[in-house]
This record gives sequence, structure tokens and C-alpha cells, in this order.
Amino acid sequence: MQQDPSQTPAAPAAVPVPGGGGNAAAMSQMGFHDLIQNFDALGWIVFVTLCVMSIASIYFIVANFLRNAMIRGRMEKVINTFWDTPSAQDAVRFLEQQPKGEPFSKIALDSASAAAHHQRNEGSRLVEALNRSEFIDRALRQAVARESLRLEGGMTVLATVGSSAPFVGLLGTVWGIYHALIKIAASGNASMEAVAGPVGEALIMTAFGLFVAIPAVLAYNFFVRQNRVIYARFDEFAHDLHDFFATGSRVEAGVAPVAARK
Repeated sequence: MQQDPSQTPAAPAAVPVPGGGGNAAAMSQMGFHDLIQNFDALGWIVFVTLCVMSIASIYFIVANFLRNAMIRGRMEKVINTFWDTPSAQDAVRFLEQQPKGEPFSKIALDSASAAAHHQRNEGSRLVEALNRSEFIDRALRQAVARESLRLEGGMTVLATVGSSAPFVGLLGTVWGIYHALIKIAASGNASMEAVAGPVGEALIMTAFGLFVAIPAVLAYNFFVRQNRVIYARFDEFAHDLHDFFATGSRVEAGVAPVAARK
């Protein structure tokens, strides 16, 4: 028997997924722009602090990299030219022509100046109080300490940013979650739409803190290694300079002494 089309059962209606549209809306609101719009006073303080930390670390990373590249690029040339120049006047003239931030030329010039100063004051109280070797050693120690201190520029900032930025970001996250929970409790709505957006935005601050800290930590370790190599060259060059200006020859293990240049 033919069935009446009007009596055909209707297709079952689609069952809506609970909260599906709300979840999508909540996920779309989990962004940095929404986070900034919901900042209070403490949130802005944390955000500005992290921005300042990031700018400071980037500045010192670039500045230290350029400075160390200049020092390491000219280091061997300055040292070798000093020892290979037959005339002391020519060697000093070459050192005086080096860039302002070149440390090896400054150390050599300080030792040469100390030796000349001591020689000009022979017979005075200065010579009676300090012999030539002690006077030159004192000048070299001061020069090496001064140039080593200049290499430390910005290292404290990098260490501070690397160690504290994650906790500053975590403070922003904790404060954001605290305010999110207060809003949820006040509204009485604990759905995913109400929870995911504010909590997800708060977690961005932790990510921002890590983003600021990681480059600072990596750069700090990199520059510590580079500075350690330069410190070793400072000490080696200073010892050779002391031997040269105090005894009149450069003393090297396994190498014939270099006679004093007239």
C-alpha cells in the first residue's frame, strides 16, 4: 500500500552542542589586545616594567656585542704591532691612534707612561719609595682593573632581567587570574566562555616575562664567556708589558727575550 507523503516522519532536529558557540567566542577573545583593554593600575605597572626590561636588555645585548666584536677584532693586531714595531716612539704613536674604546692600547700606554714618569723622577722620593718594577706593576694593575670594569657594563642589567622578568610576568598572571575569579564569582557564570578568556589573557603575562628573560640569560652567559677570554689576554699582555718596561726585555717561555727598543 502506498504511503501518504504527508505522513512521512520529519527528520530529527540537530541537537545543539552545549556551549559550542560560546567556547568559540571565548577563544576568539583570548588575545593581547583584550588583555591590555582589561588592565588595571598594577597590570599596567607590570606591563611597562617588562617593556622597559626588554628594551634595556636589547640595548645592552647590541652594545656589548659590538664592543666585544671590536675588541676581539683588533686585539691581536694591537698586541702584535706593539711587539713588532722596532721604535718605541712609533709603537706609542700607533697605540694613540687606536679607537677610544680599545683596551689593550690603553693598558700599554699606561705602562709606558708609568715607566717614563719613573725614569724622569730618578733620585726623587718617588724612586726611593717605589722601585721601577713596583711602580709599573701598580700602573698595570690599575689599567687592567679599569678596562675589566668597563667590560662589565650592562652585565648586571642582563643578569637582573634574566632572573626577575619571569617573576614579574608571573605577578601579572596571578593578579589577572585573581581579578578574573572575582568577576566570575560576581556574575555567577562559571561557563567556559566566562573562564577561558580572562584566565587565558592573564597567562599571556607569564609568556611575556619568559620572552623578556630568555634572551637576557642567553646573552649574559655568552658575554661572560667572551669576557673571560679577554680577561686572560689582559693578564697575559700586562705581564709581558711589565717584563718589558721593568727589565728592558719581553720574557716569554720558549722564546728568546725581545731586547728593549731604543
